[in-house]
Amino acid sequence: MKTIIIEDEQFAARRLETMIKTIDPTIEVVAKIESVADSVEWFRNNPHPDLIFLDIHLEDGISFSIFDQVKVSSPIIFTTAFDEYAIKAFKLKSIDYLLKPIIQDDLAKAIAKFRDWGEKKQLVDIRELFSMMKGSEKTYRERFSVVVGQKLKSIDVKDIAYFFSNSGITFVAMQQKGQYSLDESLDNLLSELDPKQFFRVNRQYIVSLQSIVNIHIFPKSRLKLELNPPVPEGVFVSLDKVVDFKKWVDGEK
Repeated sequence: MKTIIIEDEQFAARRLETMIKTIDPTIEVVAKIESVADSVEWFRNNPHPDLIFLDIHLEDGISFSIFDQVKVSSPIIFTTAFDEYAIKAFKLKSIDYLLKPIIQDDLAKAIAKFRDWGEKKQLVDIRELFSMMKGSEKTYRERFSVVVGQKLKSIDVKDIAYFFSNSGITFVAMQQKGQYSLDESLDNLLSELDPKQFFRVNRQYIVSLQSIVNIHIFPKSRLKLELNPPVPEGVFVSLDKVVDFKKWVDGEK
């Protein structure tokens, strides 16, 4: 059985190959490919494999664009940290969907599922799967309107350092300079912000990843954040959020 791994993180690709070999040494990984462009070239010049391990987000675009340029009939196991809203679609329309970091037991079950899938000669409709994914995609706020004197000012979310609450009023702090009040609670804001970029560290603060300058470790697993713009007293991560915060900083789901 021959397979390829399409993954733009070299460490993740090597780790997956090692796990595959551990599960079944007879499986041959014939290629590890990092980009859409290289994948298209490989498919055009090589026999298609029995199975593809495919990440969705690659260094030069979304991997579904591969199938717009070259016809691929090989079955697919998705290996990605893509948003969980797509899990149902992927489970229905592909062999399997493995969330990173991949657990070896889950990988073994996915490979076993592939062998059963192959016996039934079922095919994956990539275009239908992509359409389902796009149709379910959640969007997040890109800008806010704030009051400055007697005028409204539009600010981009990408320029926001953090949100904080003080005396029942919500404020937004910009990366460069300036603070503005908002007519929204932190609870409401959290549902409107991209969770990959913003995290609520305690009852008072929602911080962006780019605002964190340093993370200081204190006794009893306490974490103190040094932010930019600076917060004189510092910002502590609530103890019940420390584990999830570390995963967020590491880019884990």
